[in-house]
Amino acid sequence: MIRVSDQLKSISAAAVLKGILSLNTMRNTGSVLLLLTAALFAHAGEVHTNPLNRDPLVREAFQHFYDLDYPGAVERFERFRQMHPGDPQASALLLDATVFQELYRLDLLDTTFYANDGFLSGRHATAEDPQIRDRIFALADQAVHEADWRISKNPNDIDALYARGWVRSLKCAYIAMAERGFGGGFRLALKAKDDEEKVLQLDPDYVDAKLVVGVYEYVVGALPLPFKFLIGFTGITGSKSKGMAMLKDAGERGVVNSVDARTVIALFLRRESKYKEAIQVVRSLKEQYPRDYLFALEEANLRKDDGEGMAAVDAYREIVVNAAKPGFYASTRLELTYFGLGDAQRGQRHYSEAAEAYEKTAFTPNVSPELKIRTLLAAGQCHDILRERDIAKRDYQMAIDTGPNTSRADTARKYLKNPYQGS
Repeated sequence: MIRVSDQLKSISAAAVLKGILSLNTMRNTGSVLLLLTAALFAHAGEVHTNPLNRDPLVREAFQHFYDLDYPGAVERFERFRQMHPGDPQASALLLDATVFQELYRLDLLDTTFYANDGFLSGRHATAEDPQIRDRIFALADQAVHEADWRISKNPNDIDALYARGWVRSLKCAYIAMAERGFGGGFRLALKAKDDEEKVLQLDPDYVDAKLVVGVYEYVVGALPLPFKFLIGFTGITGSKSKGMAMLKDAGERGVVNSVDARTVIALFLRRESKYKEAIQVVRSLKEQYPRDYLFALEEANLRKDDGEGMAAVDAYREIVVNAAKPGFYASTRLELTYFGLGDAQRGQRHYSEAAEAYEKTAFTPNVSPELKIRTLLAAGQCHDILRERDIAKRDYQMAIDTGPNTSRADTARKYLKNPYQGS
C-alpha cells in the first residue's frame, strides 16, 4: 500500500526535478544539478518513522484494514508481531486493528454518533464483549510493558515513546467510546499526549506523533466547560486551531497515521458544520480506498447534513446497490446506511419512506442496541407526524424494551404519553 506521505514525497520531488531539468541554464552543469536534486530529495524525505512501519507486510495489513477487512488485517499484524517479538510498535499495530475491529462491531465508527455533545451527556446501550475487552486491555498492557523496558534503557528511545503513546491513545479510545469512561479515558489521553509531545521535542519530523497531540489539543479546546468540571479537567487547556494544524500535517505527511488524521479532521469539521470542507477530505479518502464502506457512508452522511436533499438519498441508495455486488465491500453495516437514508428522507418530509428505512435499520440482523433504539424512536416520531398513533406507540415501546435505562428510552416514554409534534 502506498501511503499519502510517500505519494507527496514522490510528487513534490519529481515536480521540482522536472522544473530544474527544464532550465536551459542548467544544461551543462551536471554536478550542480546532482547536488541540488540530492538536496531537494533529502528535504522532501524529512518525515521520520519507525522502519517497521514501512515493512511490506505492514502496508499489506493496512490495505486490509482500510478496506474494512479487519480479520485479514488482524491476521497479518499477528504474524508481524510474531516476527518482531518484544517490539512495542508491532504490538501497537496489532492493538490498532483489534480495537477498531471491535468498535466497528459495536457500530461505534458511525460519526453521526459523535456529531453533537449528546454522546458526552447521554446514557447509551453498548453490548461489550468481555473477552474482547480483556484481550484489548491485555495487549495494551503488554505493549506498554515492552515500551517501558526499552525506555528504562534509553529515556530518549523515540520509537518506544511513540509506540507507548499510541497504545495509550488506543486504549483511551476504547474506554471512551465503548465504556463511556471519560474521566479515566482522558487521564490516559493526557499520558499519551505527554509521550507524543516528548517524541516531537526529540524529533519534530516524527510526524505521526502529531495525531495524538492534535486530537488532544482539539478535543480539550472544544470541550464544554461543565463537562470539564464533571471529569476533573478544570485548568487543563487545549487549542482547537493548534490541534487542527497538527492533524493537517499528520494527514499530509504521516506514515501510519495519515488516513486516521484525515478521518478525524472530517469529524471535527462536521462538528463545526463545515460540511463542504469535510466532504472534500472524505472524498480524498474515498478515492484512496474506494472499497471502504465507511468512507462511502461518511460522504453520504455529510451530503445529508449539508442539505443536499435527494442527492444524499441517492448517495445512500448507491451504497446499497454497491453492497449487493459480490466482493465490492469486504464488510458493510447496511443498518447505518438505512439509518442515514431515513434521516435524509425525513429531512425531505418523506415521512412514510423515512419510517420504513428506520424500521429496516432496527430489524437488520445483529444491529447494535444503541442504533436500534435510535431508529425505533425516529420511526415512532415519523408515524406520529403521519397520525399513525398505534404504530408510533409500538415503536416507542420497542425502543424502551431494547434499552430501558437509556436517555432515548426516557424520550420514548415521553412520546408514549403525548404524541410527537415536531417535524
